[in-house]
Amino acid sequence: MTDADPTGPEDDARTDPAPESGDEDLVFLDDAAPEEEQGAEEPPGSRWTMLIVDDEPEVHAITKLVLSDFAYKGRKARFLSAHSAAEARRILARESDIALILLDVVMETEDAGLRLVHHIREELRNRNVRIILRTGQPGQAPERAVILDYDINDYKAKTQLTAQQLFTTTVAALRSYEDIVTIDANRRGLEKIIEASSSLFRARSMKLFAAGVLTQLSGLLGVGPDAILCMQRGGAGAAGCTPSGCAPSGCPTSLYVLAGSGRYEALINEPAAGHVDPAVLDAVTACLEKQAHAYAGDHCTLYIRTPNDRETVVYLRSNRPLSELDRKLIEVFCGKISVGFDNLHHYEQLYRAQQGTLAALADLAERGRGALGTDGPAAEMTAEVTTEMAGGSRFSRSLRIAAITERIARRLHADGLFPESLDESTLEIIGLAAILHDIGNAAVDPEILSKPGPLDPTERSAMQTHTVAGAALLHQASHLADGPTHLHLGAAVARWHHENWDGTGYPDGRTGAAIPLCARIVAVADAYDAMTRDRPYRPALDRAHAVEEIRRLAGLRFDPAVVDAFLMEVSLSDTM
Repeated sequence: MTDADPTGPEDDARTDPAPESGDEDLVFLDDAAPEEEQGAEEPPGSRWTMLIVDDEPEVHAITKLVLSDFAYKGRKARFLSAHSAAEARRILARESDIALILLDVVMETEDAGLRLVHHIREELRNRNVRIILRTGQPGQAPERAVILDYDINDYKAKTQLTAQQLFTTTVAALRSYEDIVTIDANRRGLEKIIEASSSLFRARSMKLFAAGVLTQLSGLLGVGPDAILCMQRGGAGAAGCTPSGCAPSGCPTSLYVLAGSGRYEALINEPAAGHVDPAVLDAVTACLEKQAHAYAGDHCTLYIRTPNDRETVVYLRSNRPLSELDRKLIEVFCGKISVGFDNLHHYEQLYRAQQGTLAALADLAERGRGALGTDGPAAEMTAEVTTEMAGGSRFSRSLRIAAITERIARRLHADGLFPESLDESTLEIIGLAAILHDIGNAAVDPEILSKPGPLDPTERSAMQTHTVAGAALLHQASHLADGPTHLHLGAAVARWHHENWDGTGYPDGRTGAAIPLCARIVAVADAYDAMTRDRPYRPALDRAHAVEEIRRLAGLRFDPAVVDAFLMEVSLSDTM
């Protein structure tokens, strides 16, 4: 047990003059701290925690008396007492902020104190706490041997330790402890930044990256989850246009919420103006105008400017003021991730450009060979191309199939299905591969593609060659890149997306799992899109009937697991 100190383990430092009598009871006179001090709740870390380990009660009393009015850097002392090494071990197991241990060598055994040192350093792996050995029997533990063999920070004989020496030794130990804790906190903070940066830079989505920034900042600073990340539309200097002209950079009309957590999570993708609390919006806007971090008692706003002048602001609520160390870590973290916003912006722009290029090629291929001719039937087809491209019907169809494909694939991945086929790299390219599913139509006669009625057997046979033609074209193109790419995946999709789960499809009559998973997913997405749009030979089905038809064909045309994932996504979205 700890000693029967009337104030408990947290003995408030006294400022009254020390009693002149040597009576031990006088040490505990005026135990009670002033009412205002006892009633005030002190924040963690407001005092230096010191553990006295000694089997002599007088040593505890005298040490507390001598250090009763001790203060270093504005922090008083908090005393814990243990009368044996075993008791000290129990205290060390529950207390994590002990700065200094005043330790006797000889207690329940002749080397109890030395064994406790070994326990602290080797078993608890506590390298921060400062340990001062105090012994009344120096011969039992020679100073030279103890200093060399044990990780202690000072060695004193009790008979030589005056009040002034105890004060000086305590200050020196606490100064050392503070430096070590600061260095350790810096090291752990930098480790978190490195780990966070590595994790963040694996993201291939601006939204995922932004959400990761909020998560990592909250973890780095140890603060609550309420945070919001706002970005200017169009980058730094983007203007929100108003009737009187264009608003300057930082105007709320040009801000939107890219990521949010805690109570701000529902605001993702919303314009900041009209959705974000006015006080929060004011803080974000002020941060943009000043182009600098701002710290308040219950929150901070962080300004992140990328190398390409894109501006981002993070608003983070905290339940404590941020320390100087916290602020330095923020500086390092923000500097390290700023380039990530630029990289992901460039990545997304390239990805969208690639999507657009592939969709345009797929649109052209679907019209068949000769679509770009300049006279005769081809010229009529070219006019149709121009008209439909303006309306975006066929172009949009390719992008829609890609989006449905990616959602199904991500649902399967989230449910833990097909992990060998659906890794992160596949999830990133399967949408692009889906765009190319009918690229082989470029080899089919345009009159067959646009025929308003049913195809005869000869025409159907010609139509079915688009699978093999598309696969051959993409397979040849894929040789230009190291796999896997959307071209490699697209070749499999192009050849086998018309195969049926029961083996009745074409071109190879494959069944079940012998059909590549990417082709099974695109088959569902393609069929659903075809059902819900007008065709030359029938009107479009409504959403409910199309979904029911997909459900009916599970196990016949379609992989039942893929259909289940599709049905889940449909139930979660009104836009599919």
